[in-house]
Amino acid sequence: MPERRIVIQKPALTPFNVVAGIIVVVGLVITVIRFTQGLGATTNLSDYNPWGIWIGFDLLVGVALAAGGYVTSAACYIFGLKRFHSAVRPAILTGFLGYALVVLALHYDVGRPWRLPYPFIVQSGTTSLLFEVAACVALYLTVLFIEFTPAALEWLGLKRARGIVVKLTLVLTIFGVVLSTLHQSSLGALFLIAPSKLHPLWYSPYLALYFFVSSIVAGLSMVIFEGSLAHKHFHDKMDAEHLREADGVALSFAKAASWVLAGYFVIKVIGMAQANSWGYLGSGYGLWFLVEMLGFVLLPCYFYAIGAREKNFKIIRRTAAWTVLGIVVNRFNVGLIAFNYHLPSSERYFPHWMEIGISVFVVTIGILVYKFIVTHMPILYAHPDYDAH
Repeated sequence: MPERRIVIQKPALTPFNVVAGIIVVVGLVITVIRFTQGLGATTNLSDYNPWGIWIGFDLLVGVALAAGGYVTSAACYIFGLKRFHSAVRPAILTGFLGYALVVLALHYDVGRPWRLPYPFIVQSGTTSLLFEVAACVALYLTVLFIEFTPAALEWLGLKRARGIVVKLTLVLTIFGVVLSTLHQSSLGALFLIAPSKLHPLWYSPYLALYFFVSSIVAGLSMVIFEGSLAHKHFHDKMDAEHLREADGVALSFAKAASWVLAGYFVIKVIGMAQANSWGYLGSGYGLWFLVEMLGFVLLPCYFYAIGAREKNFKIIRRTAAWTVLGIVVNRFNVGLIAFNYHLPSSERYFPHWMEIGISVFVVTIGILVYKFIVTHMPILYAHPDYDAH
């Protein structure tokens, strides 16, 4: 019978809680300003730069880093790799919170957020690629919520409802993988309409493929990264199964990430060859592109392989953190840095401090909610009254 967890009371007034409280208060103040005085008072967005850090970071990065949900559940329930079972709930939780925060951030970015449901209920928008992204994100957020509910239902003691949801696991996993494949790639395809605005080194007819493949890397790396942080800060919440399987998950995901990174590098080079964009490598943007490709693709590919071969988990976990940073760099390059590259520096976009504040606020909210759920619900351990699924 699974062991019961011992709850350890921790002091409420910690440096983390103090800093998080300050961030939340500042974020709420900026929120009031944003929704009472409009985008102009809180952002540096313009007609030339309608998408800023709220899209580049909160949406593009957020969706990519939330990919661990579909990657892990597909590995466990579709491909039958049950040894990853202990990683499914943490990955689903991270994915669910990631997508929920993306939707929250969109309310700040959209001029009239109350119109977000309009394409679904007022007018048909099915010919728009953005409609497909919105529909898939909305549906997948719903799927992730349902996939997350068994932990909440166990916490609430609702056995019958929990049993019904568990029976839907395989269907939900398949549906989630299909939806993720669609919208992860479509986020890249959005930039296909701006060939004159996005630098040739990042623009490619294969942008949809690039975004999808890199989302797999992001998902694998985020599971390792999140797992290492959970192991450090919530070790007392983990049961024997999670502690026993943690290294196996990190090792297997590192091997997979190394292969996917190698494949990603190859298709990027093929795309450059087809576009014959080698001449741009000698420019300033070209040097930055090489930093991204060599420093954030080939380098983690190599260290993931070394870490997996030598079973060096310190290397694997540090590489995971570096790869997560690389995903952030790539999405920033496509959505912000290499976008509108031809404009003079005086007209280039740089985020207002309030935009950065809201992004930090949204991330902090996610961390606080994650901490609450992991502390109170059976995420990192199996509930003693239920069989694992």
